[in-house]
Amino acid sequence: MTLAANIAKHLREVHFGGNWTSVCLKEQLADVTWLEAATTIGSMNSIVTLVYHTGYYIAEVTKVLQGQPLQASDKLSFEHEPLTNDEDWQQLLATTWVNAEVFATLIEQLPDSILRQDFTDAKYGSYYRNLHGIIEHLHYHLGQITLLKKVIREHS
Repeated sequence: MTLAANIAKHLREVHFGGNWTSVCLKEQLADVTWLEAATTIGSMNSIVTLVYHTGYYIAEVTKVLQGQPLQASDKLSFEHEPLTNDEDWQQLLATTWVNAEVFATLIEQLPDSILRQDFTDAKYGSYYRNLHGIIEHLHYHLGQITLLKKVIREHS
C-alpha cells in the first residue's frame, strides 16, 4: 500500500471506524439529535459548529487536490447557517460523509512523490504535513464532540 493510500485509510477510519482509538465521527454522531447538535454550553462551540468546521477544511483542501487555489479562511471555517431542524442536521451529516470519501479517494490517487512537496506555499509545509494535519484536526475535534455529547446528555 502506498503512503498516500495509508493516509486515505486513516482519514476514512477517523470518519467511519476502524482506527487505533476505536472512536469515529460517524458512530459518535449517529444518535445525536439536531437539538443536541445545536446546543451551546457557555463559550464552547456546538457539535454542529465542530462538524461544519472540520468539514470546511476537508472541502477546501479537496479543492486544492482538484487543482484549485487554496482559499481557506479560519474565520469562515466557523461561520455556518443555524441548524433549525433534523433535515438540516441530516443534510450536514450526509455532506460530511460524502466529502470525506471524495477527499480520501483524491488522496489515494496522489503519487507518493507529491507528499514531500510544498502544499500550495512553502509556509504551509508539505502535502504530507497538511494531510496528516487534517486527520489530527479531526481527532482533536472528535474528542470535543464526544465530551460535548456526554455533557449535553448529563444536563438535559
